Amino acid sequence: MNKFFVFLILFLGVVVVVFSFGELETILQTLQKAHLGFFLLAILIQIVWFISSGRMYQSIFHLLGIHEDVLTLSRIATAANFINVVAPTAGAGGVALFAAEAKRRGHPAGKATVAAALFLLLDLAAFLVILSLGLIVLIRRNDLDAGEISASLILFTTAAVFATVLYVGYRSAERLGNILAGFARGINWIVHLFRRENYLSEERAHEFAHEIADGFSGLTETPTSLIRPVMWGIFDKGLLMLVLMCSFLAFEVPFSGGTIIAGFAIAYLFLIVSPTPSGIGIVEGIMPVALTSLNVNWSQSVVITLLYRAVTFWVPLGIGAWAFRTLHKERADSAA
Repeated sequence: MNKFFVFLILFLGVVVVVFSFGELETILQTLQKAHLGFFLLAILIQIVWFISSGRMYQSIFHLLGIHEDVLTLSRIATAANFINVVAPTAGAGGVALFAAEAKRRGHPAGKATVAAALFLLLDLAAFLVILSLGLIVLIRRNDLDAGEISASLILFTTAAVFATVLYVGYRSAERLGNILAGFARGINWIVHLFRRENYLSEERAHEFAHEIADGFSGLTETPTSLIRPVMWGIFDKGLLMLVLMCSFLAFEVPFSGGTIIAGFAIAYLFLIVSPTPSGIGIVEGIMPVALTSLNVNWSQSVVITLLYRAVTFWVPLGIGAWAFRTLHKERADSAA
């Protein structure tokens, strides 16, 4: 399966190169217009995004009665993003890092687990607001096709299932444990078709359900207070759209508000539903096509995509590696 993803990424990369080769001269002309100032501004906005994500985590932790400073949470969130890319486990690796760091800092690990899970859900909810606006733009321009509709349905279904699981955990640890144990049995049954050992532990599923319930037991405010972190999530997406705007400005490519919203919505949508971590290969292949459908020249769409992904993927990945290394060093020092 991992080899398949590698081949898929290489294939998409070749497709972009092949289709771009015919307009290589136009691409070079576009690159000659590049303004370094907008590239640096995009990086600055991305740094603000790190802090904004930490603020969103802080608002969720506050709901559960945990108080931690924004910079610490921003660093953990950045490291968690790095883990989710290099060891993709549907966000479980990042959640585990938050739980471990919370325990090291004297906070209940169960609450940190719930907070990290809530972040994933509320971040999805925030993006659904932006996605709705993007779909409206595509409908008005008659550009909505089966790909966007299918990916949107997958995202809506994922959010609904995730919300249901968390709600069941909030209401009953026993019921959630039974659901997770059933899920583990199903996965193990599939794994047994290829090897005899269990892949997931049903016992651990019940333990995790009780951790979720214990985390929710500390909810210090009403559920309507979840609106605040959702607003922070929408602000996060607004910052990423500003990065996309800087990518247009860096190459003097004209744009409209609808182009930015719809282009970002499509790129981020396929980033989430992509089988590859953070949409590697998928977003680079789809985003130029999406921008072209929004009346952006193909060669300009390619360079805009490359700049946008450099700032929103490679910069966070590098900073995340540094954040993870510093957290690991702190854990080693505290254990010594």
